[in-house]
Amino acid sequence: MSQSLPQLPKPEFVLITIEAPPEVPTRIAVDLRETGIPGGLIGYEYRPLSKLVYFGTIGERGLVAIATSGLFGRIAVDVASGRVVQIPNIESSTTHHVNRDLDSFNRCIAAVIARFPFYAEGDEEMCEEAAEELRELISGVDGTALAHEGFWETFCDDVAIGDYADWDAHPPR
Repeated sequence: MSQSLPQLPKPEFVLITIEAPPEVPTRIAVDLRETGIPGGLIGYEYRPLSKLVYFGTIGERGLVAIATSGLFGRIAVDVASGRVVQIPNIESSTTHHVNRDLDSFNRCIAAVIARFPFYAEGDEEMCEEAAEELRELISGVDGTALAHEGFWETFCDDVAIGDYADWDAHPPR
């Protein structure tokens, strides 16, 4: 039997820090501590972990997971490149591009939250328009962010089909 996920509070952009366990490479631990990570996004696409997790067998030098993404995925920093990536599930060695670096990721999250609400419930004609505005915002921050099958492309596609209607407000016009 499946249960609905509880409704999350209105999004608000804040940066938080999460303590790194000793196995997290020092350079990544310092970067995460100094830069911080977003405290959330909208819905369940990104929820920060309470503790960083190092996946040493994925990629060239491993990944450091910073958040959940959906029910089974993770958002992580690639140790070798510094890119932010999405892992579809924790058993997967496949990654999808999110952003070129942590700073770009934080700025994209901030821009998306600042634009929320995207449209009111049932306002189908605004869905694609809102998604296009988000694509422009996101690509203006990081030209690599809308990679094919990447996190932000999928997020914008979900906005376009009405998955991110505001639950009690009307969008700015």
